[in-house]
Amino acid sequence: MTTPLGFAGQGDMAQVQATMQAIELACKSIQINVNPAAAEATLLSLCQSPRPYQTCQFILENSQLPSARFQAAGAIRDAALREWGILEADEKRGLISFCLCFIMKHANSVEGYVLGKVASVAAQLLKRGWLDFTASEKDAFFLEVKQAVDGSHGLDVQFSGIRFLESLVSEFSPSTSTAMGLPREFHEQCLISLEQDYLKAFYSWVQHAAFNVSSRVVGAVSEVPEANVCAASLRLMFQILTWDFGGKNAIENSMRGMEMFHDETKQGSPKRSECVLVQPGSAWHDLLISSGHVGWLSNFYTALRQKFPSEGYWIDCPLAVAARKLLVQFCSVTGTIFPSDSGHIQKQHLMQLLSGIVMWMEPPDAVSQAIKLGKSESELLDGCRALMSVATVTNPLVFDELLKSLRTYGTLTLLSVLMCEVYKDLMENHSEEETWSWVARDILLDTWTALLLQMDGSGRNHSLPAEGVSAAANLFALIVESELKAASASDFSDYDEHDYAQASIAAMDERLSSYALIARAAIGTTIPLLNELFSGRVMRLHQGRGFSDPTETLEQLYSLLLITGHVLADEGQGETPLVPKEIESQFANILEVDKHPVVILCSSILRFAEQSLDPEMRASFFSPRLMEAVVWFLARWTSTYLMPSVKTGENKSSHGNTQLLSELSTNVLLSFCGENDQGKAVLDIIIRISLSIFVSYPGEKDLQELTCCQLLHGLVKRKNVISHLVTLESWSDLANAFSNERVLFSLNAAHQRSLAQTLAISASGMKTSEASNQYIKSLTSHMTTSLVELSSKNDLKSIAQQPDVILLVSCLLERLRGVARASEPRTQKSICEMGFSVMNTVLIFLQAYKDEVNLCFFCFLHVRLMETCSQRIVGF
Repeated sequence: MTTPLGFAGQGDMAQVQATMQAIELACKSIQINVNPAAAEATLLSLCQSPRPYQTCQFILENSQLPSARFQAAGAIRDAALREWGILEADEKRGLISFCLCFIMKHANSVEGYVLGKVASVAAQLLKRGWLDFTASEKDAFFLEVKQAVDGSHGLDVQFSGIRFLESLVSEFSPSTSTAMGLPREFHEQCLISLEQDYLKAFYSWVQHAAFNVSSRVVGAVSEVPEANVCAASLRLMFQILTWDFGGKNAIENSMRGMEMFHDETKQGSPKRSECVLVQPGSAWHDLLISSGHVGWLSNFYTALRQKFPSEGYWIDCPLAVAARKLLVQFCSVTGTIFPSDSGHIQKQHLMQLLSGIVMWMEPPDAVSQAIKLGKSESELLDGCRALMSVATVTNPLVFDELLKSLRTYGTLTLLSVLMCEVYKDLMENHSEEETWSWVARDILLDTWTALLLQMDGSGRNHSLPAEGVSAAANLFALIVESELKAASASDFSDYDEHDYAQASIAAMDERLSSYALIARAAIGTTIPLLNELFSGRVMRLHQGRGFSDPTETLEQLYSLLLITGHVLADEGQGETPLVPKEIESQFANILEVDKHPVVILCSSILRFAEQSLDPEMRASFFSPRLMEAVVWFLARWTSTYLMPSVKTGENKSSHGNTQLLSELSTNVLLSFCGENDQGKAVLDIIIRISLSIFVSYPGEKDLQELTCCQLLHGLVKRKNVISHLVTLESWSDLANAFSNERVLFSLNAAHQRSLAQTLAISASGMKTSEASNQYIKSLTSHMTTSLVELSSKNDLKSIAQQPDVILLVSCLLERLRGVARASEPRTQKSICEMGFSVMNTVLIFLQAYKDEVNLCFFCFLHVRLMETCSQRIVGF
């Protein structure tokens, strides 16, 4: 085109038609990939033209090419948002009215994506002018929409009106709003206004629309157009119930600098079973709760199920999916929408929902079998999501009671039986591909987590009823059986070992934490079970030594170590984790150390770990992978049970009898590896295992990282442990090996630094500052001497580039960095002396390695650390 597209707004019909033809040609060129750059330039020219509205409207009304109409709608949006400040009020209203009239006029068009685009443009322009338009102007727009949604202009127009409301609600929602280059406060004010003035009305409109067509949908013998209207209405109701009803706090949040409108791409992926609480407030009670809306919706879906009992395809049709999603979302309704009546109305609400939803999942074995025979799993998975939502808004006792009014068993029993069926399917169909049972497992595990993590008024987790405890015990036994079977199968799979190890320890951590919660709910049964399984696998290992392949058993021991570690202890997350409350309370009457089930289990694992010190046993059984699990367990276990500094029951003046027994039992448990019992011997075993890992497993980076950064570094975080640590011969052996043996140079740079820092921190456990400084000197003397001697060589320039020399220098500098990072008042003198003794040496290396970026970086860091040390000394 030789003339600017924006001039088409002057009313020159010939030019308008020429512009339309050019746009159509560009769209066709892109579709067949002919000169796409020129075609894209033509389309961009339309979007960037000044006031192209008449041209775009002409294209929308007259072009026979859907993609051209789509582009014209986008151009209206881009130009209007860009020029909004200079448009007259009539022009703004006219653009919105044109878009609304277009989607109503062409409601029967088969190009749904064009109508969707125009509806989206209308929603965006309406939001852009939201704060400019008066209430009467907004009402005028919505009067047209309401008339369409009411169905007075036919089903097609009704469907288009509902789709526009979908676009509008999406545009006003923080997570789906369009960037307009406006302040955050603008979006927040729009959100508050829509929620307060219109959102409830929108819900009411489509609620009536769905109700009015539902009888026709249920009564028809074949698919009818009303089904589309009903599905769209249910989708919009669901969309409104996912609204973050926090508009009343938006201004306060803004004043606090809290970002409501954020970039979703920067957020982590949500869990598939994530539950969004619906808290619309008391104003919505009449519309959602007391109106009978939930009962109608539940009965409507039940009628659909009865109408199509043998036709499996309908489960995944848009209408069925929309109805189920809305029912599941109603399970998350909570807060002040319910009156203050001790939860009675909310219980009735949930029971009404469960009365229909439970049919999607019962009987679990028959439902599972039907899925295996080809039935869609969608209904079952939505039922699982409903249980997840109910668990989130109730406590375990209420959750369990809900189903007892409908069945002879409680909801916890149903949850347990469902999970058992899921794990049976996982065991029967072990696959690398994600299956329905994988998805169901994750949802139901999150359901258990939601129940078991809830706190009561005293700050303790809610306990399960007796029926729930039994269900948890049976479920945990099946979970462990499933994991052991999966571990056995992994022995014969083609997984890359490194990838599988990462999946086991990292990605499985959330799942293992859920397993631990279930186990602790029935801890009296699950601890003996774990001990039986672990001891049995160890016995099987020894009985088959020399004539049977131990790999399957070793994989099972690996899984048992991970599961047991989670059950026995929590992750510290910066704090010293205490003995889980469930363990404290369950074994309150056991006051003899050697009879405590936890002590028996821990002793079994510690004895097994100690066997790795035997060279023959290590070669036969203790692969790097198994040692990762051993070290991970020891790191987690020691934080809670090894030489604990505080005992439960101290500094308390009065106790009830039960509480006193619980504290006495816990003290018995903690004394097992306390400072005055076996603690020092166990500590010695751990250090010797660590040293054997460095010597016997060279190149195993994951294992070395666990040992350096978690196990050993965790030990020196506790003062009472350090005071015993430095008295051990094994610790001296480790320090000497680190200082003098080249085998530990196989550790990578980060592990060198971590281990050096750990060894240096232990100096604080010496009785006097003189002993601490002497320890630092002994630890670092070989490092400094090696660096000085190397820098003094006459042929340094020629040998400096040799790989082994580069490795040596890098390792030594990393070690010095690690020691310097452990600086504290009582060891600053020796650490600074160490640094200054090699300062000139570092400068020599800086010159020798001026072209080696990493080594230059190490040298600069060393200089900076020494400057910091000297400043501390002056200040001190």
